[in-house]
Amino acid sequence: MKRTTIMLPDDLAMILDREAKRHRLSVSEAARRALRAHFGLDGDAHRPVPFANLGKSGYTDTAERMEEVLAEEWAADIERHRDR
Repeated sequence: MKRTTIMLPDDLAMILDREAKRHRLSVSEAARRALRAHFGLDGDAHRPVPFANLGKSGYTDTAERMEEVLAEEWAADIERHRDR
């Protein structure tokens, strides 16, 4: 196991301490559990890889049309950020 030091804002540190006490865990174990949950590493299930089937689209010009493909895929996100 590797030791890592992180700086937390006071409110987050207080939440972590409170959760550790509530579950009768060390602060380190509470942080490990929170990180596992955040990164989807709970249990024995394999972590999904969302881009695993990228090469199976049937298109042969994806690299050449990269900007166009990304604009199509991200259109809703781009509009949402423009409205802010």
